[in-house]
Amino acid sequence: MANLLFPHACQAIELKRHRISRKTGRTTIKTVYAVTSLTAEQATPAQLAALIRNHWEIEALHHIRDTTFAEDASQLRTCNAPQAMASWRNLALGAMRLAGIRNIAAALRHNARDARRPLTLLGLT
Repeated sequence: MANLLFPHACQAIELKRHRISRKTGRTTIKTVYAVTSLTAEQATPAQLAALIRNHWEIEALHHIRDTTFAEDASQLRTCNAPQAMASWRNLALGAMRLAGIRNIAAALRHNARDARRPLTLLGLT
């Protein structure tokens, strides 16, 4: 570890990610590397894997919010507006997921066509 350019590094991790394309069925393997300040006594390989998976759950939410709601392109920058809009987006995502909806973009288009549909989804009509 002494020759790494990260002064607080205690462990280096090699991850192999396997991905199966839904369109083609082909499997691709991607190797990525990570560095952590946690020692081997503080975090076992299984615990590190769990930390990485938990991180990607959060990233997946941000990915959906950005691709579906174009959140990164938002012009809202002042006061509480960005956080308020993120809360509304999270509410919409949560309500759709609780309703068993898997295709968020299609559900947003469907609900946008009739103002009563989102209220029905929330159980307000």
